[in-house]
Amino acid sequence: MKILAIVGTKNTGKTTLVTKIVHELVKRSYKVGTLKHTHHDFDLEGKDTWKHREAGAELVVGSGENTFFMIKGGLELEEILKIIVHIKELDYLIIEGFKSSKYPKISTTNAKDDFTIVNVDVFEMSNDDVSSLTDLVEERTYSRISDANCGECGFENCLEMAKTIIKGETSEEECKMKKLREVQLFIGDKMIPLNPFVQDLIKKSVLGMLSSLKTENVELTQDKVELLIRNAED
Repeated sequence: MKILAIVGTKNTGKTTLVTKIVHELVKRSYKVGTLKHTHHDFDLEGKDTWKHREAGAELVVGSGENTFFMIKGGLELEEILKIIVHIKELDYLIIEGFKSSKYPKISTTNAKDDFTIVNVDVFEMSNDDVSSLTDLVEERTYSRISDANCGECGFENCLEMAKTIIKGETSEEECKMKKLREVQLFIGDKMIPLNPFVQDLIKKSVLGMLSSLKTENVELTQDKVELLIRNAED
């Protein structure tokens, strides 16, 4: 899942730009999700879910034609990304806000840092401009930063490589660790890079144990097998 942040000051067209890029990516047959950094609650006062939260519920889930979650308290971006990855398989996640993040950004103002792909004036953009901008999104965005810092790519660390992806000087395909995605390990919300030997060992061990269990009602040919270990005493 590649990540792009749309940043800028108020009333500079951030939401408009998000919708334009989402529309163009979907037109290109990608699965796209969005995330908005906001200081306001999505829940409406007086509604049932609002009453649940007012009663003290830590987590509120609404399910019908759509499903939404509301968790009490703010979460860091990496925590949110981990949850999204587990809930839905996406090709792109477009974020509105999180201007201090270490992910590729398009700015609707003149602000610029090492992770800014380009600055744009949303209100002067044509359809061709949106198409060209989405080309840049395809070329210069990347997934969650692994922090492996293995040096196999020739860069000092993962962030330095990320900055060159944003400049168009290399691509995520050159990251050795990104090609090793069969097994992912999280300790808390921190993703731990695994080398090929460790990935292969864990995969074969877990699948081997599963094959010996009574799993008549579960197909081991599923795309994904998840194992959660709670490292704490009750």
